Amino acid sequence: MALLLRTFARQGVCLSRQHYGVFYRHAAPMGTTAKEEMNKFWAKNNKLNRPMSPHLTIYNWSVPMVMSITFRGTGVGLSGAISAFALAALVLPETYPHYLDLIHSLSVGPYLIGLAKFGLAFPVSFHTLNGIRHLWWDLGKGFSIPEVYRSGYTVIGLSIITSLAVAFLL
Repeated sequence: MALLLRTFARQGVCLSRQHYGVFYRHAAPMGTTAKEEMNKFWAKNNKLNRPMSPHLTIYNWSVPMVMSITFRGTGVGLSGAISAFALAALVLPETYPHYLDLIHSLSVGPYLIGLAKFGLAFPVSFHTLNGIRHLWWDLGKGFSIPEVYRSGYTVIGLSIITSLAVAFLL
């Protein structure tokens, strides 16, 4: 029985085409490995002088491309940070004021604290403002190329301004 099933699987069964009979001889053999198939693929592409698939290094970086990558990165980073802080609040033995006093006892300068505050504020402001930009796109507005670039530069500028304001004025 196993020999019969293996024969049908290797030769292919075609019941819908009566002129071929039970066995369909044009099926790909199952005896090849993935490595053999890959080697045949590359040999065919080399013979036909086909180029390899493009890589990120050949693309000209544009504002929408960088904004999309940064938007996804800040989303992942913010969700990871929120999860880490929530887990730390559940697991760590002391309360929040204890850890805040611990940070104050490090005696780092105001510029380093401002830089840390900017590093925390920028992803939040960028992700929020770019999210508003995406909501604007959901309304079907702002899809022309000049508007996409203008809104991208606006989001970057407002993100930097609001992050600086939060870091050094609050």
